Amino acid sequence: MTHAFDRWSTLKKAAREGGGAERVQKHRASGRLTARERLEQFFDPDTFTEIDAFVTHRVTTFGLDERKVPGDGVVTGWGEVEGRPVCAFAQDATVFGGALGEAHAIKIVKVMETARKAGVPIVGLNDSGGARIQEGVMSLGGYGEVFFRNVALSGVVPQLSVVLGPCAGGAVYSPAITDFIIMVRGTAQMFITGPDVIRAVTGEEVTFDQLGGADTHASLSGVSHLTAGSDAEALVLARRLLGYLPLNNLEEPPAAPRAAPPESAAAELSRVVPEDSNQPYDVHEVLRRVVDVDSFFEVHAAWAPNIVVGLARLDGHPVGVVANNPAALAGTLDISASVKAARFVRFCDAFNVPLLTFVDVPGFLPGTAQEHGGIIRHGAKLLYAYAEATVPMMTVILRKAYGGAYDVMCSKHLGGDLNLAWPTAEIAVMGAEGAVNILFRKEIEQAPEAQRAAVRARRVAEYAAEFLNPYLAAERGYIDDVIDPAETRARLVDGLRLLATKREDRPPRKHGNPPL
Repeated sequence: MTHAFDRWSTLKKAAREGGGAERVQKHRASGRLTARERLEQFFDPDTFTEIDAFVTHRVTTFGLDERKVPGDGVVTGWGEVEGRPVCAFAQDATVFGGALGEAHAIKIVKVMETARKAGVPIVGLNDSGGARIQEGVMSLGGYGEVFFRNVALSGVVPQLSVVLGPCAGGAVYSPAITDFIIMVRGTAQMFITGPDVIRAVTGEEVTFDQLGGADTHASLSGVSHLTAGSDAEALVLARRLLGYLPLNNLEEPPAAPRAAPPESAAAELSRVVPEDSNQPYDVHEVLRRVVDVDSFFEVHAAWAPNIVVGLARLDGHPVGVVANNPAALAGTLDISASVKAARFVRFCDAFNVPLLTFVDVPGFLPGTAQEHGGIIRHGAKLLYAYAEATVPMMTVILRKAYGGAYDVMCSKHLGGDLNLAWPTAEIAVMGAEGAVNILFRKEIEQAPEAQRAAVRARRVAEYAAEFLNPYLAAERGYIDDVIDPAETRARLVDGLRLLATKREDRPPRKHGNPPL
């Protein structure tokens, strides 16, 4: 009996020690927490339950038969975050550099399957050099099994990836399929091929951080949603993000105590948006006066800033927010903004998060780069996402809503349940200047040269007075009401309460075919 317990104690100790004291010390010296320390900080105190601590690889070649560490470089299990159950895995970079082999993958797949059956989120703490080369195709097969579960769980339970170190080669595709990616500045990298391969093939010189660091993926590629300054900060962000989400697609998001903005906020709204429709402003100033205090949790903030997306609470209830931002590119929709918003809208719809859309958009960004880059296809993704969504959807047109962009931004025609407009709203095919150039070109050209400016100005003023307002749309029921900006929060809260029981059936199908 003593021998049995001694063996058990030895193996448990070996699992806890990972790659050994020397490797652990080196790992900590790089500013990173160990896999177990990360899980301890992520979960509520004393709630983590580990499984598969004794799993080891079964490879006998390349000397691996003499290098077996219980756990095989990944710690898996479940615990609680703010009292709610969550499954997780944390790759241990002190064991084979966190490289994924067959047994390592089997552990991850097992905890993902547990999350599926239990109906709880799965969080991956990624810190791995990639595939375990010594295991060859078994390693690649392991990745394939993980990817398959990522897809199977997509839209079923929330999936979060926290990248805390390297994530290279095929390893990047698991985080890419998950709902949100959080990266740590200075230590996390994601790339398909590293700097050495790029140098050999293309001659380009690039550092690891320039190629696939946190800031690169946050601002240039849009791969990463959130950036943290440390492991601890990344884990806090993951915990906060989960606080807005249901455990699975059959549940409602968790409510919290309401925290209304100060009474002065409502009156300030009419001054936040300038009367001059060509004057920029930051839409964040509108959002913080409408949603609950300090509840807006923006994602993808550094990528495509011409559109703002994030989670917030309205009257204590989680909502997804999509808003054009005239402070960047005049709030136009371009390729990146369309993809960013479409992905977010589809996420919210998958997990029963109502959508609030704030509109101030002069149209799609013109130019050959956009057209040749596929703005038609990418813009259609946003249209498709809204038209497909069945969650409660409420829209407020603050100022401009021009052309096809009016339709795309959750118009009544795409399924908006409550569509409101401020008196400053301009709902039209295009702005007055552009319309006059088309409609009255001959009249202006035929006028005496000295009078052309006056003729143009008169026609622009007439067009603006006739068409650049919300009332033609309201007359046809495309807008449900034109409201005082000060009423915005109250009307949205009222609408959310009514729509809480919304049910909408769609024709049966295997799945749609969005313009990917």
